[in-house]
Amino acid sequence: MKTYNQNNFFKHTFCEFQQVNDFHFPENTNYKSKSESAYFYTDEGVYRKSNHWGRVANCRWKLIADKNYKNQNIAIGFAKWADFYPINSTEKLFYIEVNFEEKTAKLQPKKKKNTNHLFSLAETQQKVKQITHLFKDDKWAKYFDTQIEELRFNIITDFIDSDKTLQEIKKEFR
Repeated sequence: MKTYNQNNFFKHTFCEFQQVNDFHFPENTNYKSKSESAYFYTDEGVYRKSNHWGRVANCRWKLIADKNYKNQNIAIGFAKWADFYPINSTEKLFYIEVNFEEKTAKLQPKKKKNTNHLFSLAETQQKVKQITHLFKDDKWAKYFDTQIEELRFNIITDFIDSDKTLQEIKKEFR
């Protein structure tokens, strides 16, 4: 897997920055972007001060923030160099984490020892979108004889643990 540093972390990467509340940027930060985001590099990783997260140029950078964070407010995040993943490849580096109680699904980068089924970023994003639809809409379930919650659990579990399409999995449950 590619190693990231201050010279290449901003080229087609996925990363989850952790919000940091007790870091003060030095006057001479390492880099300031056209959109006024500031960056400070360390041997361990990078601090980013910005009011925009998510899609950042050709990257997908999330901010894992505390509950008081509001979108478009300036926040500081830190990410280790090892937390950056390439997104422009077909490499299978992501898995899907589902919370059935909250009816949510989100992509997660693989960690060192991960036993989850892995997908490329594009595949993962598409599957998360389909799972979100399964949670929000019940119409698709009227053709099955199983209770909706049990059906959702079984179909989604199979979907995130295989390379089968959603249609193939639904057919297996009819």
